[in-house]
Parts: sequence; structure tokens; C-alpha cells
Amino acid sequence: MLKTVPQKFQNYNTICYILRPVQKSRCGLLKRHAPLHAYKRTELNPLPDVQSALSPTPTENVLPLRRADFGTLSDALDYAAEGETGANFYTGKGKLGAVLPYRDLRTQALTLAQRLTGLGLERGARVAIVAETNPDFLRFFFACQYAGLVPVALPSLVNLGGHSAYVGRLRGLMLGCGAAAAMASSQFMGFLREATEGIKLSFQGTPAEFDELPEQNVTLQRSAPSEIAYLQYTSGSTSFPRGVTITQAAVLSNLSGVVNHGLHVQPDDRCVSWLPFYHDMGLVGFMLAPMVTQRSIDYLDTRDFAMRPRRWLELMTSSRATISFSPPFGYELCARRIRPEDVAQYDLSAWRIAGIGAEPISVHIPEHFAKLLAPAGFDSRAFVPSYGMAECSLAVSFSPLQQGIVVDWIDADHLTEHLRVNPANPETGRVNGFVRCGRQLPGHEVTICDDHGKSLPELQVGRIKVRGPSLMSGYFGQPEQTHQVLSPDGWLDTGDIGYLVDGNIVVTGRHKDMIIINGRNIWPQDIEHIVGRQPELRAMDASAFYVIGPQDEEIAVVVVQSAICDPAEIRVLTQRLHREINAELGITCVIEFVPRHTLPHTSSGKLSRAASREDYLQRCELKAREAKTRSGTPSDIERKSLPAMASAGR
Repeated sequence: MLKTVPQKFQNYNTICYILRPVQKSRCGLLKRHAPLHAYKRTELNPLPDVQSALSPTPTENVLPLRRADFGTLSDALDYAAEGETGANFYTGKGKLGAVLPYRDLRTQALTLAQRLTGLGLERGARVAIVAETNPDFLRFFFACQYAGLVPVALPSLVNLGGHSAYVGRLRGLMLGCGAAAAMASSQFMGFLREATEGIKLSFQGTPAEFDELPEQNVTLQRSAPSEIAYLQYTSGSTSFPRGVTITQAAVLSNLSGVVNHGLHVQPDDRCVSWLPFYHDMGLVGFMLAPMVTQRSIDYLDTRDFAMRPRRWLELMTSSRATISFSPPFGYELCARRIRPEDVAQYDLSAWRIAGIGAEPISVHIPEHFAKLLAPAGFDSRAFVPSYGMAECSLAVSFSPLQQGIVVDWIDADHLTEHLRVNPANPETGRVNGFVRCGRQLPGHEVTICDDHGKSLPELQVGRIKVRGPSLMSGYFGQPEQTHQVLSPDGWLDTGDIGYLVDGNIVVTGRHKDMIIINGRNIWPQDIEHIVGRQPELRAMDASAFYVIGPQDEEIAVVVVQSAICDPAEIRVLTQRLHREINAELGITCVIEFVPRHTLPHTSSGKLSRAASREDYLQRCELKAREAKTRSGTPSDIERKSLPAMASAGR
């Protein structure tokens, strides 16, 4: 386990974390996680921060626009390489650090594919790639396409668990996908070598070490439409990540729906992205979608966005980009870092599609972003809510363009009691707002079912199921898990719950996250919203879930992270939260306060309620054992009895 953090890593706060040693907080209390810090940007992705003669690839192309009408990804790159567009990589200082026209990408990928062929790998062998935002990831990904191999993007972040947790996760992914070869930059190679100790690989190395392999003079056997294009690991918000198997035909089907039906890509479109390549929105939405439409894209590293979110808007301004997506937390982070007096320096009038998805959308986040940046030319109608998941390649549905965000304001108590949508009126006591995510892509079907598989009518809340040509073949090497979610007749149980209204999909939550108390359905978002509206706290400072109590009943718990150290202040805030939760939801709730940066996130930046629950139970167990030790009684403790012993902030 990492014991110390080198001094050179200690001044970079991002969403990518390293565990620091146990130390005292500013209020003198011992805390497990002191302020967390990331690797220095230039240590991880060494793009030069100097002015150069580099020029970004153009927006306008000499090629006629084709919208994903290809049989394979390699066919799409062959066509894109005939034009002038490509990928541009910007540094944390906003300078252009690397340019990769699709023409050069194809040449480099073909050369690397010949080198990979010399390793003697079986057709369809998995090549693990630590996915940093740089040209090497694109080169290796497409080399696999030309060589008949399967690329697997691994996360390039060291998060809350620190060194040992990251190495453990890499090892689990390597074993899960059965990788035959692996690549990481020199900055991540130490992690990778530690993670693969004892795992037999044909080769692992840095990009430079792969480039030293002899180039073979053979006819490359590209991946065919029916073969696997890549494995995409899920973010692991409710379980250990699973490798989603996506064929060439499936991803091209989804991309066709995205660029034609969802985005209506035009010849003058240009994209900007800070999303990581190990996330489906970053990989499919903003690496593959621009390529299969021959569009130029400008990349900002995820870590640089986290440290300086304004770089996103600066890049949108300078490039006159028209398409960019983000989960809600990205818009919130950006708006939080912008002062009203800074808005005048941006010009966002070209931004025609501001996609928002990947997690539940809190209405106030896009509202605040749009209001703040309206003077810079941002049009709130540019927001395009969408719904999707890795198991469907990327997208299931898109809202209509230029409609903006449409919200269903509903009677929250009626929803809780009956799982049916009833529009709110002026007399409604408690109101919830849910965002419409549009209709499904052409060729796909969506239905809402109860727990017994019976289809439900519109406005009735149930499990969201999807069927269509974009779906995964299954979870790689996990037939039982595949059978649990994918039926023999092709229906995917998404694990989400929601309803249909006028054919639009509305997501209300995750099935596994639902809290049931005394027969009533409690949405964890409702509890989190009550916490987030407190003036002392932030919207992302709470994670609500349930635990099983001594009588096998579900107990609601909310963990709140805060910089507040004064016990009296915490006590007052806790009492206020108890009153408001009871008044609005009619339940009692265990409330635990923890230091900032304690709540765990998935690789895509979402709060992980499952991990929060596990961390909470571990803290309860530790407290219980300490109490038993002090009292001199036996320390054997049943986990189900722990909630009663948890800190409730009192």
C-alpha cells in the first residue's frame, strides 16, 4: 500500500486521487483521508506545453460526409484517412501538444498491426491498453482492428483507494479479459508490471518498446463485422466491473443511430471532449463517432479538465466547436469554477449540441450552467439529454435537437406509494422533477416491465428493458452474469427503473438502489437532494443507500462528506436534516458525517452507492469492534447488527 505521496504530486487537486497517509485534519481530528492529490499532469501524459508550429486539423473536410455507413471500424478509418481531418490533443495550459490526422493514424496503426502480428497472438486475443488521452491510445486501438485483435481500455487513474487498490483493479481487469499483451506509458508501466506479476503475457511494454518489435511483411487479417471490436468495462457503480463484448456490427449500428438520428452530424461540425477513453461516452461517443463521420475533434485530458474546467470552455471558444458532451457533474464543476465577470471572455454561440447524460440529471445543474453562460452565447436549447450504457454500445435514446431539457414535475408521494406518475399541481405537497431522455434509436425497442416481466403502460414505473442490434453479445467470460441480464429473445434488463411518456424514456433511478421502508419506495436521490440543498453542503456531498437492520428490515442511511469540524455545528446540521427528511419523506434516516473526499466514485466520476455502503459497513464494524474491546466483551459481531451502532452525527 502506498505509504507516502512524493512532494511533486502534492499540489494538484483533481477527480483522480491518491491515498495519503493518515494524518490530522485542520480541526485536530484524525481522519483516514486527508486532502487527496493527483499525479502531476506532465508526469502522466507528456505532451509539450510549449508553443510550436503545430496547427489543428481543419473543421471542413475535402471528403464527402459519410455517416457511419461502414462494415467495420477499419473500413471507416480507411475512408477517413483520405481526408484532412483528425484528432488534436491539448495540454493543461491550453496549448496544442499533438496533432494526429486520420491519414497518419491509419499509417501508424497499420505499421503497429504488423508488429503485433509478430507476437504470434491468436485471432481475437485481447490487448490491454492503459487508456490515457494521447495519440498512442488511438494508434493501439486501431492497430488491433487491422490485426484481428481485441483492444481493452483500462482506466488511467489512481483514485481514492490509492496505489494498492489501483494495482488490484488492473489485475482484476487483466485476469477478467484474459489479456495476451498489454501496453502502458512509462508513467503507468510500474503499476501494470505489478498488476501482471505471475500472469503469462506474450508481451507487455511501453509504446516505444512495442515500436522496437520487428515489423512483419504479412497480409493483415482485419476484424470482420461479426467479430469482437473491443471489450468495454463497465464503471462498476453497483458491482465489480464486467467486460462488455461489442461486435463490429453492434458498434457500427449504434454509431449510425447516434450520428444520424441523435446528432444529425453536419459537414461543419467539430467536437471537443475531455471524457476518458475507458468510459463508453469517451470511447464510442468521442473517439469513434468523430472518426466514422470524418470530423475533427479536440481533446483535453480528463485530469486537466478536473483541475481547470474553464479550459473546456476556452477550447470550445477557440475551436468554434459545435458538439460536446458531459455528465451532469462536469457542467456543475465548470459552473462552480467560473465567476460572472469571466463569462465575457467566452464565445459559445457555435455550441449546437451540449449532450448531457451518463448519470441521473438534476434539473438545477443545466439550468444554472445555461443561465451563467447565456451572456457568452450559450443557448439552453443546445442541451440534449440522452440515455445509454456500455451494454448497448453507447446510446439508447436522444432527446430531439433544439428542444432543450423537458422536465416532468410529478407528485413524489404518489410515485412512492403507487409507482405511477401523477403530474404535480399547485396543491401537491412534495414534487420531483425527472428529465425526459427522448425516444429510442431506430431499430431498437424499449419496454417497461414489473418485477415479474409483465409489460407496463406509459406513466407506470418499472424496469427498463432494451432490445436491438446495438446490444452486447454478453459479459466476456461470464455466462451466468450474461444470463441474468440478457434474455434468450434478446431483451436486456438495464438495471434502471423508469417510465415512458409519449414514447420518451424517463429514468428515475437504479433498481438495486431503491430503498423500501414499510412497503414504501424511497428514492436515494430524494434523500441526497435534501442534503445537497443545505447551505453548508454541496450537491455531490451525499450518498444514500440502505442497510439491513437487526430485524432484517431496510434502514436508510446517508453519508455526508463535509469540511465542518465543529461538533456543535454538525449536531445542529444533523438535527435539521433529520427534521427535513422525516417531514418530506416520512422516514428516519441514519446520518453519518465524514471528511471531504471520502465518498467513492466510479471510473466515470459517478458516486458509487454500492461502494459507499460497503465503506460505511466497514466503518461500523471497526467502531463496533473497538467498543467491544473497550468493554471487554467478545468481538464477534454480525454485520446485520451494525447499523444501530453507526454514527448518526449526534
